[in-house]
Amino acid sequence: MIRAEFLPILKDEMKRRGWVELDVLLITGDAYVDHPSFGVAIIARVLEKEGFRVGIIPQPDWHSIKDFVRLGRPRLFVGITSGNLDSMLNNYSPSKRKRKRDVYSPGGVSGSRPDRAVIVYANRIREAFGKIPLIIGGIEASLRRLAHYDYWDDEVRRSILLDSRADILVYGMGERQVPEIARRLNSGENISDFKNIRGTAFTVSKEELASIKEYVEIPGFEEVKDNKKSFCEAFRLFYNELNPVKGRTIVQAHQDRFIVQLPPSTPLTTEELDAIYRLPFTRRHHPYYERFGGVPAFKTVQFSITSHRGCFGNCSFCALMSHQGRIVQSRSAESILNEAREFTRDEDFKGIISDIGGPTANMYMMGARSYSHVKQLDMLKRVRELPGIKKVCISSGVRYDLILTDKTCNYLEELCKHYISGQLKIAPEHISDKVLSIMNKPSSRIYQRFIKKYEEVNKRLGKKQYLVQYFISSHPGCTLDDMVELAEYMRDMGYFQEQVQDFTPTPMTLSTCIYWTGMDPFTGKEIHCARNEKERAMQRALLQYKDRDNHRLVMAALKKCNRLDLIGKGKRCLISNYPSKCPGET
Repeated sequence: MIRAEFLPILKDEMKRRGWVELDVLLITGDAYVDHPSFGVAIIARVLEKEGFRVGIIPQPDWHSIKDFVRLGRPRLFVGITSGNLDSMLNNYSPSKRKRKRDVYSPGGVSGSRPDRAVIVYANRIREAFGKIPLIIGGIEASLRRLAHYDYWDDEVRRSILLDSRADILVYGMGERQVPEIARRLNSGENISDFKNIRGTAFTVSKEELASIKEYVEIPGFEEVKDNKKSFCEAFRLFYNELNPVKGRTIVQAHQDRFIVQLPPSTPLTTEELDAIYRLPFTRRHHPYYERFGGVPAFKTVQFSITSHRGCFGNCSFCALMSHQGRIVQSRSAESILNEAREFTRDEDFKGIISDIGGPTANMYMMGARSYSHVKQLDMLKRVRELPGIKKVCISSGVRYDLILTDKTCNYLEELCKHYISGQLKIAPEHISDKVLSIMNKPSSRIYQRFIKKYEEVNKRLGKKQYLVQYFISSHPGCTLDDMVELAEYMRDMGYFQEQVQDFTPTPMTLSTCIYWTGMDPFTGKEIHCARNEKERAMQRALLQYKDRDNHRLVMAALKKCNRLDLIGKGKRCLISNYPSKCPGET
């Protein structure tokens, strides 16, 4: 298989191309993996397609400017991203402990990116190149574009635009915005005049604000940082303007500066999305990383296919709505088929496509009012029948409520028959309808209906296949009593959670707003939030009550809930009378 050339990350690679200088320099907190699952790779290839000379500095050493200047000063601008994850989420666990592993780094070794990577990188660039046009984007910038609650500092922080000293913040996926910025800079325009690019945010003075027409002003940083009702009001107004069709410009004061967020960029058409996935990705990590054993995150997605973007599920804890958006954007079946054909020409391909999906696998070609799976099944069948394809898997999660709603085809039966390798991922998140309502998730009744149907289908097919179910502890609205209810349910169903999802408040989600303020921003209703680390630890322990290391925490939780009936030797009991010590106890 003939592969494209990697974009340069070293000066020697620039020289081999005959380049004296770059047009655009991109800096990322991830290792350089030239694959469409990595945001910086997509933006780089989109710019290259436009004719720009693009170089990448992955995971620069931020302790000095030396690494930042190794490719020289670019002619047009520097673009910065933390990588595929917010750097704080990447570096710390929900209990705020430093993570020991970073799957986006060579060999999975942590420590290659700083905390608050966008701010750190941006300030190094200012130190190195002075007033060069500076663009920030990616998930970290996108979710911190306005005043936001930061879980790791446990306070409201101001817009990342101010701390990074960037000229423009690109929010969302960026394939429209970044090339337009490059083209306009290339034509000689001044970056200070870029006040009309949808999907961007920037700062203006009070005098400059007069030129901004028809905006919604939300409570300013000084107000929301100390007043939780004002924080709720700001979030409510922000949330209501996330629509790319009807959304309006948002303005938020930060002392003597104003953050201006223009309406979201329009979603990509199928043709535009197809064109992106036709770009000449090498679909490899850079050869430099071979000495470290590669990049773990790449191995996970190497032979997976992104079929669509966006999600209309609106889960309260999910940041996707503020980044990819609510509108599902799907590739054509032919585009997906062509990508699968490319796999068969790859010497490393063993005939198994690990996943064809998106944020929610079964939303392919769906709109908010159309829940048919017919087009997805047709596409999957065509891929499955390609020469050289042995198995097509759906590894990303599915919305089981959509499966139950769809009367157009036997979707679940086809899924179980052809596209599951022993297990299917679903995310009920909880069993308490009170908690599920706050999460904006389907009721437990719908969840139970799906389980029953899944078991019936597999029995009819003569298959033993399982469900991988994701539950969350410590979500706003969830009490210890609710977690005991979930633990009892898991006991009755014979489930055991090896991995626990402990709620982590990420910026700009509804759940995070509730966590910080203790109230629903739309109703003003007070909601219990597990902010105390001891309560969070007990909720986590109840989710893994079978782990003997958790038994003292489980006992403490059960005593607090007056559920002594669940302590002992009986079949209904969660733990015995004599729990082992917790790790670290003497």
